[in-house]
Amino acid sequence: MDSSAQDKNLPATAQRLKKARDDGQVPRSKDLSNLAVLGGGALVLVALAPTGFEKLRSALQGQLRFDHQSLLKPELATERLVDGFAQGLMLYLPLGVAVLAIVLLTAFVSGSWALSTKPLVPDLSRLNPLKGFGRLFSKQQLFDTAKLAAISAIIGVVAWQFIASHVEQFGTLVMQPLESGLGQLGSWMVLGVGLLLLVVALVAIIDFPAQKFLHAQRMKMSHQEVKEEHRQSEGDPMMKGKRRQRAREMAQRNSVGAVPKADLVVMNPTHYAVAIRYDDASMNAPRVIAKGADLLAMKIRDVAKANKVPVLQSPMLARALYAHAEIDQEIPSALYTAVAQVLAYVYQLKSAMKGQGAMPAEPPVPAVPPELDPHFKKTSAKEATV
Repeated sequence: MDSSAQDKNLPATAQRLKKARDDGQVPRSKDLSNLAVLGGGALVLVALAPTGFEKLRSALQGQLRFDHQSLLKPELATERLVDGFAQGLMLYLPLGVAVLAIVLLTAFVSGSWALSTKPLVPDLSRLNPLKGFGRLFSKQQLFDTAKLAAISAIIGVVAWQFIASHVEQFGTLVMQPLESGLGQLGSWMVLGVGLLLLVVALVAIIDFPAQKFLHAQRMKMSHQEVKEEHRQSEGDPMMKGKRRQRAREMAQRNSVGAVPKADLVVMNPTHYAVAIRYDDASMNAPRVIAKGADLLAMKIRDVAKANKVPVLQSPMLARALYAHAEIDQEIPSALYTAVAQVLAYVYQLKSAMKGQGAMPAEPPVPAVPPELDPHFKKTSAKEATV
């Protein structure tokens, strides 16, 4: 089944979120950005207003002064214009830089930044009218529409209350001296902007967690998507199994060189061979130092005989060791008894050949738990199906 047809009810994985960030998809609150621009700009403007007003007044005084020298040299007008532009730039440039720094800091702190060029790449799918129609009724669009309606209503109410409470004072503004009138107008502007920023701040407080929630909803994944992502990140299980099998076969071929150090080789006469070594001074339990099947088993047998390493025919033990023991690892604890029996037989045989003891009797039949024999498992499965 296509993943798009499934319910996406699983939270996004870390890999999915990282890919979305690389594509520029992060939760962004426009109202938080608006608050940073308006609030930061208002604070910087209030902080720079006294200095800026003084510089502006001085510049206007200089620009509006005309004397006899100005009439004799018309090029002074161009110089004054350039000088006025430079003074204005030095006044507005710090304001713009400060507001930009506040916006970037807000985006960084809120986690709404992403270094990606993906949003700049043209996407023809955005021109699809069907997808555009679908976006009109998405959760994001419905939330944005409701939010804008609520903001408009709140700002309308606040503006009406502000104007209604100051309408009489507005009428008396023309009767005041210029400086006091400008001061009163400035205080009203500060109050009005403060109320506007309060509304924007309240909306941003609600909008920021809401955008994170909507982003998490958009990033949700289906079971099939999680499986596909795991398969891509970890690799196809069949391919991984084949790689492990090849690595195991290479390790087995390379282990033939360790056969001369073995104490004995246990064989299934035609299929499996396992070389075992035990040193009570450095090992807690016997270890498998080489193993192989078919032609490699024959190679281990030939190397063992060439180096006078005892070869013991024990099919069940050889199959169990080959299936459950790894190269350069200790044998499974369930096979301790069986391996101890064959080692005791080999040690007794070596002592007898050196004339230090009696020749042992027939080779032992190791006590191998049947469930460790792969052939026993297959036989039991077949009998169960029958």
